[in-house]
Amino acid sequence: MEQVKTSWVNRFLSIIERVGNALPHPATLFALFAGLVIVASWILSLFDLTVTHPGTGETIAVVNLISESGLHKILTQMITNFTGFAPLGTVLVSLLGIGIAEGSGLIGTALKLIVLKSPARLLTMVIVFAGVMSNTASEVGYVLLVPLSAIIFLAAGRHPLAGLAAAFAGVSGGYSANLLLGTIDPLLAGLSQEAARILDPVYEVNPACNYYFMFVSTFLITILGTYVTEKIVIPRLGTYTGSEKPEAIQNLTPIEKKGLKYALVAALLFTAFVLGGLIPEDGYLRNPENGDILKSPFMSGIVALLFLGSAVVGIAYGIGAKTVKNDSDVMKGMAKSMETLGSYIVLVFFAAQFVAYFNWTNIGLVFAVKGADLLKSSGLGPIPLMIAFVLISATINLVMGSASAKWAIMAPVFIPMFMLLGYSPEFTQAAYRVGDSVTNIISPMMSYFALIVAFIQRYDPKAGIGTVISTMLPYTFLFLIGWILLLTIWIIFDLPLGFGAGMFYSLPN
Repeated sequence: MEQVKTSWVNRFLSIIERVGNALPHPATLFALFAGLVIVASWILSLFDLTVTHPGTGETIAVVNLISESGLHKILTQMITNFTGFAPLGTVLVSLLGIGIAEGSGLIGTALKLIVLKSPARLLTMVIVFAGVMSNTASEVGYVLLVPLSAIIFLAAGRHPLAGLAAAFAGVSGGYSANLLLGTIDPLLAGLSQEAARILDPVYEVNPACNYYFMFVSTFLITILGTYVTEKIVIPRLGTYTGSEKPEAIQNLTPIEKKGLKYALVAALLFTAFVLGGLIPEDGYLRNPENGDILKSPFMSGIVALLFLGSAVVGIAYGIGAKTVKNDSDVMKGMAKSMETLGSYIVLVFFAAQFVAYFNWTNIGLVFAVKGADLLKSSGLGPIPLMIAFVLISATINLVMGSASAKWAIMAPVFIPMFMLLGYSPEFTQAAYRVGDSVTNIISPMMSYFALIVAFIQRYDPKAGIGTVISTMLPYTFLFLIGWILLLTIWIIFDLPLGFGAGMFYSLPN
């Protein structure tokens, strides 16, 4: 890669890298934010800052936590803040099920099958699509699919970095697109619900609230990722002249094929169980009072169904492939998935305190009302507002990698603000997810960024961060433009974002 092509990228990135490296650990950030909220509650209370609640007409003032009652609340509710934090349980349960599927080898084998069986002319499209689908268990996408795609491209006589870029674009740039729900969906929904209840105490955000938008986005990102790879990245990279030689890609073994057959049968049986509870008007997964689906055990228990489905299919694969020989192997898969959550649980403890303090003080509500009034007076319509919010999310993502950590900070401010302007929490979450995804592939703060650099250096020893950025920037720009246009279409036609989730919101009377 010519230095002239990457020098401006390196200069830009060095600034981003210095800013990002200067930030403390995300858990430390939340501890600091919690402390700042306490101090801010005292300062703002001195100014007698008040607003009128737009729903109830009640006068809302900032509550000072530097007081005897505030101290008592902080001490007595610290544990319940943590254990009652909405995203914690949903993430733990979801990841337990996916851990079984991943530990049995099902997810890795399925990804390999998708890529191996794709026609040569559709290879790039299949790799991008497989990358998007791997978001259900993102670690597998980064660790298995990205290096595997480089090997496949090299074996097909194409530049290996083009295959790597296509997979990385799908896995990371397409993080907010999928045909399936993953662990990030209940996590973000829980945070959105907590933020929405600042304004509407009974508001519910279900994990499938962005599903329709995600479904369509899967095909959008697949098409855009394929176009960028074929028309921009491959011509720019040219012919591969490195020392790496093509490797023989191993086909699925008979035992892996047997495992997939078992998994397919289990998946069909589980699907039949779910459909049997939904299709009949008196189905056992519908609301027993009125037969409704939107407010039913199905929607309320979607995380449990995700766990059960992943567990059933994963165990079936493991039995067929002989990777699961007894109950201990199942428990090992679940335990391994929990091993990765140590730092997340620490982060959640401090995030839960921050969110609770933010709610207690009424700061979020006060600033939401003031901010909404300011935005209303600006005359900006929903589309300019949406574009501005997407760009804010994308910019913050460059210096703070964790999607949940960013949303835990942004949701309590932006969700009530947009609710007061008439936009649903689900819409605000969808716009956030777009911004959070498109700059993943150019952000050094993304947790797997260093791993991608290492993969690239296998084929280009002189490559560095600038190489990754210059290769992935076209994906970022086209994904951003494409997704903004898609959101615009959603706004214009007032399309539902997911199950029981519309674009707009009205305050309850």
